[in-house]
Amino acid sequence: MAINWTDDQITAITSSGRTLLVSAAAGSGKTAVLTARIISRLTDAENPADISRMLVVTFTKAAAAELRSRIQKALSDQLASNPKNRMLSRQAAKLGYAKICTIHSFCYD
Repeated sequence: MAINWTDDQITAITSSGRTLLVSAAAGSGKTAVLTARIISRLTDAENPADISRMLVVTFTKAAAAELRSRIQKALSDQLASNPKNRMLSRQAAKLGYAKICTIHSFCYD
């Protein structure tokens, strides 16, 4: 099922070359947007990002866990379509070590 992104969501997903803050109301699709943005960056053909070099900060432990789970599913879906993609395999393996956390745990570390 395709998602009908708003213009602001598309901008948040596709913006590059700068730090991005996504701030929106509960239930507005922040987790979906962040997941799509991360997967877009990891699968960029010209300049792929590395999940271990990202910092993803959320407000709650539940949101951080949900985001990690969605990224794992998206990577798994991508790998199912392209099982020989070593870059995707490496990103999936590194996901367990990715810094996806709450503001409090980031500051504590």
